[in-house]
Amino acid sequence: MALSHDLSVNEILSGIFGSISLTAWICLLLPQLITNYKAKSAEGLSMIFLAVWLFGDLANLSGALVTGLAPTATALAGYFCISDVILITQSVYYNTLNARKARQRTRSTESEASEDEPLLQPRRRSSSGLPGSHRRHSMHHSESGLGPIKRIVTGEDDTPDSNPWLHNTLSVMAIYIVGAAGWFVSYKVGAWDKPEAPEEPTTESPVAILGLVLGYASAICYLCARIPQIIKNYREKSCEGLALLFFLLSLTGNLTYGLSVFTYSPEPEYIIKAIPWLLGSLGTIVEDCIIFYQFRIYSKSSVSKANGISEAA
Repeated sequence: MALSHDLSVNEILSGIFGSISLTAWICLLLPQLITNYKAKSAEGLSMIFLAVWLFGDLANLSGALVTGLAPTATALAGYFCISDVILITQSVYYNTLNARKARQRTRSTESEASEDEPLLQPRRRSSSGLPGSHRRHSMHHSESGLGPIKRIVTGEDDTPDSNPWLHNTLSVMAIYIVGAAGWFVSYKVGAWDKPEAPEEPTTESPVAILGLVLGYASAICYLCARIPQIIKNYREKSCEGLALLFFLLSLTGNLTYGLSVFTYSPEPEYIIKAIPWLLGSLGTIVEDCIIFYQFRIYSKSSVSKANGISEAA
C-alpha cells in the first residue's frame, strides 16, 4: 500500500493539538493519585463521577473506532479507559480500607466505653462530625513534610504567600511545550505516514449511525459526570482531597482534544459526525470552571475557619 508523508495544515494542527491533549491525559492521573496516596484516602472524589466518566470513555472509544475519527482522538479514547480504571481501582481500595478501619475504631471505642474510660471522648467529637473533616485531618497529617514538588504536582500549598495557581499554570505550559515537541518528533520518524486514500464510512451507513449514537452517549456522560462532584463539593463546602492540577489538566486535555477533532478536516460532513465529541470535550470545560470557582471560595472558607480555630485555642 502506497504511503504519503505529506500532511495538510488541518492534519498538522490536529496532530499537534492531539499530542498536547495526549500529554495532558497521560499526566492527568498523577496529581490525584499522589493526593490520594498521601492522604491514604479518596474521600474527596465522588465515585459516581468516576463511574459515569468511565462509561462515557467506553462509549467514546467505541464511537471513535466505528466512525473513523482522527487517529489521535481514537488513541486518546483508549487511554482514557485505562486511566479511569487505575483511578477507580485506587479509590475503591482506599474507600474499602478506610471503611474497615472506621468499623474497627467504632468497635474499639465501644469496648473502651464499656470499661469506664470515656473521659476524652467529647474532645474527639468536635471535628469528626464536620463534612470533610476526616480527610482534612488525614491530609494535613500526611502532607506536613512535603515540599515544592508536592505543591506543583497536587496544586496545594500550605505556605500563606505562595500561589498554587501560578505553579499549576507553569505546569500546564510545560504540557503544551512537551506535547507539541512530541508531535514534531513523531512526524520526523514517520509516525504520521498514511494511506493515500483512506476509507471512511459514509454518514448514511449503519456503522456511521452507530458511531454517532455512541458519540452522543459519551457526550451526555461527560456532561453529567462532573455534576455529582460539584454537588459533593457544595454539600461539604470543601474541595479537600481533590488535586487542583487534576482538573487543570482535564481542562487542557478537553480543550486540545476538541481542537484536534475540529481541525482534522474542514468538511461539513466530518464536522457533523464529530459534533458529539466536540460537545463532550468542550462542554465539560464549563463544569470544570465551576469546580475551579469552588476551589477558590472553599479554600478561603477553610483558611478562615482554621484561623478562627487557632484563635479560639
